[in-house]
Parts: sequence; C-alpha cells; structure tokens
Amino acid sequence: MGAHRRMHVLRLSACALALTAAVPATAANYYDNKTVTIYVGLAAGGTVDTLARQFAQYWEKYIPGKPNMVVKNLTGGGGMKATNFVYEAAPKDGTVIYYGTWIPIAQALHYPGFRAQYEKFNYLGGVADTRVVYGRTDAIPGGIKKPADIMKATNLWLGGNASTGSAHLSGRIPLDVLGVKYKQIVGYRGGSDIFLAMESGELQVTATSIGTFRTRSAEFIRSGKGMGFFYLVPVEPDGTFERNKFITEMPAFPDLYKEVHGKMPAGPTWDALNWFTQLIGTMQYIGLAPPGTPAQAVADLRTGFDKMTEDATLNKTGMERNGVPYEWVEVKKGERVIKSLANTDPKVLAEFKRLIDVGAKADKVVAPKAKKKK
Repeated sequence: MGAHRRMHVLRLSACALALTAAVPATAANYYDNKTVTIYVGLAAGGTVDTLARQFAQYWEKYIPGKPNMVVKNLTGGGGMKATNFVYEAAPKDGTVIYYGTWIPIAQALHYPGFRAQYEKFNYLGGVADTRVVYGRTDAIPGGIKKPADIMKATNLWLGGNASTGSAHLSGRIPLDVLGVKYKQIVGYRGGSDIFLAMESGELQVTATSIGTFRTRSAEFIRSGKGMGFFYLVPVEPDGTFERNKFITEMPAFPDLYKEVHGKMPAGPTWDALNWFTQLIGTMQYIGLAPPGTPAQAVADLRTGFDKMTEDATLNKTGMERNGVPYEWVEVKKGERVIKSLANTDPKVLAEFKRLIDVGAKADKVVAPKAKKKK
C-alpha cells in the first residue's frame, strides 16, 4: 500500500472513531436505575391496594428504563390524605405517583380537608369499575331470600371508610334512593377491615367492586351468608341504561327500584346518585403524577400504562379472577371526565352536599378498641 493510500485509510479510521465516541451505544432512559413509589390511599389487602400491587408488576416492565415500582399505603379520609400528599409534598421528579380511587365530590364540593385539584395532576391512566352493594342474608328475621327483601330491613348497619369516601357513598346513597332504613359505621381503614366486620356480624351491608365481590367475598356468598343486592349503572336522560352482561347474580339498581316501587327512580337524590355513578362508573381508579413532573417522566409513565393495558396475561388474569374484563380509561377520556367536574349542575351539587352533611351528622366513627371481638 502506498504512503498516500495509507494516510487516507488512517484519516477514515480516525473519523469513524470520532463518530463512535460522539454517539453512545445506548441512549439513557429517564427511569434507568430508578424506583417509583405508588401511594395508595387505603389499607393493604383491599380492592385498591390489590389492584395497585398487581398493576405495578406489569407497569414497571413497560416503562422505558424498567424502574422498580413499590406500593406504600397512606390511609386517611377515604384516599384524601394520599391524594393531598402526592399533590403537595411528593417529589415532583416522577418517582412518586398516586394510584387508587379518585374523589370527584371532594373537589366539586370543596371539602375543607381536600386541597388537590385533579386537573392540575398529570393523569396517567385509569380503570372503570362496577360498584355492587351486598350484605348479610340474616339482616332480617327469616333471612333475605331475594334482593328486594332488603326493603324489609329496619336497622341495617352500613360500613365504610369515610362518610365522604366514594366507596361508602356508592353504598349509602342508593339505599337513600330506595328508602331502606340503615345506620352507618365509618372509620375502617380499608376494604379488608370492612369485610371482616361483615363476616363477624358487626355490619350487615356495604359496597365494593364487582371484582372484590367475586374474589375476597366469594366464599361468603357461596356459603349463603351473603348476597348481592344490586349493582350501579348510569342512566341516560331518556331513562335508558345498559345492563352489564357479565353480572347475572344480582339486578341493576334501576331494575331493583322498578321491582320495588313500580317505576324508574326520580327526584333530587336520584339525580345526585346518577351523576355520581356516571363519574365513578366511567373512571373509578386512576394513576396520577404530581403537578410539575417532568414531561419525559409523564410520557414514559403513560407509555408504560398504555402498553400494560395490552398485556394479554394481565387481561386474561383479570377476567379469570373477576369475571369481568378490565375497562381501561386512556388519557384523553380520563382528562375529559376530570374536566367535566367543572360543568356539574349546581342543583345536583347542592343535593350532594345535603346528603354529605346528613351523613356526617349520623356518623359513628370506629376506633380499634371499639370493634367487636370476633
């Protein structure tokens, strides 16, 4: 090889080395070597906590950089404490997020203890849910043989986490609309404690998700000790509604109401319940990143959530466990639901506030030392 040609080859090699050094072999991901803490607002073992832990195992696999996701429980106010913490005090770097029930009425009614604003969060993805109300069959003399028999009850104890919590209200307000007589006990840390109280006879009725009804409460129902009374479904202005084809063990609420009262529900309390059902039925559980979270972190978390919803194993497992498919709520739809809060009819809000005030005055708050021994 001549001297001139050797110099040309050396120059090309030097250029190639320079280009290789300028471009890393693998571009770094935002979440490389990071841990994401998911705060859940209810106690371990309940519906929300179980879903969060299940989703975390899949979610982390699809986030670029594959961070480790861990779940922490921060109970209080039916999810308000955890929501406030992530909104106000959590690091705004994408390493802390919220997952669980959202509390639209807390924002709509300006609860003093609720300081978050959902539209300022970074919505990551959500899941719709069907709420069911169920209870003990020995709640009346002679036993409850069919859902309509709940109307014969004269002193039901209804249990929940907080009088303002979405889970509790999804049980309490339908009973108001039906005209069922009840008293309430609130202050339980989560669904597991409520279920234990149901098993022990401390409670006779509560609300939960269809998934939890069919998993944690399954043996209780099979044994004949418990029964599903109805499930909630949103009703259109013309009175039409869509029954859930996956739920056959209990009637939809409007069907039970018609069986009992001979007509469709109507009136201010019904309007408040239907508004509430529209919100939580469309989107019950949500993932949120704090305001100010870097755009790249939000984009990566959303990417991971979207890809998780397509995971065949996760969807198959959900269907096998719950008997209903997961109803995923993507970003555009979730943000639209949150935005709709600002357009709520003032009359509906006024009625909901009245219901909250009545419930707060009737609360019997549970302390651990006050619970009955099993």
